[in-house]
Amino acid sequence: MSTALFAALVLATGAERIAELVVSTRNARWSFARGGVETGRGHFGPMVVLHTGLLLACLVEVALADRPFLPALGWPMLVLAVLSQMLRWWCIGSLGRRWNTRVIVVPGMPLVTRGPYRFLKHPNYVVVVVEGFALPLVHTCWVTAAVFTVLNAVLLLGFRLPAENRALAALPAAQRDAG
Repeated sequence: MSTALFAALVLATGAERIAELVVSTRNARWSFARGGVETGRGHFGPMVVLHTGLLLACLVEVALADRPFLPALGWPMLVLAVLSQMLRWWCIGSLGRRWNTRVIVVPGMPLVTRGPYRFLKHPNYVVVVVEGFALPLVHTCWVTAAVFTVLNAVLLLGFRLPAENRALAALPAAQRDAG
């Protein structure tokens, strides 16, 4: 895979992120109109910077460090990156209007237990973890993969998951168990 094709992959991933933000904004309006409550707003800005930084760092590292495409690594990582996108959109489809890039809980609505949520409490975070190492490693951008993975672990484990778990735990038991 040439660096131009890798750049196209990274740019396509960026375009996918823009589509996510459009869906998220629409869904946030829907949630707030139904009394949705947002928690954990403080970590959202750093999360946006980190995810934008992942894409930019992929482009910078492949160009400045002249990273090669190693087929034995690159092709499996491309498969993982594509599969992570498929899982991401399965999560989005399963949550429907309640999917968001922010932590917004709509009172009175049961937890979603369909789609990948039958198997995992937070499947979208599996997507983020896999994509965070797989996308850069498509073209051996190992520094980007390592730095993103460490920073994402800090952000995800230290802030995002606790905020989401607190928001879900605050739901009445009947609402948590109705899903």
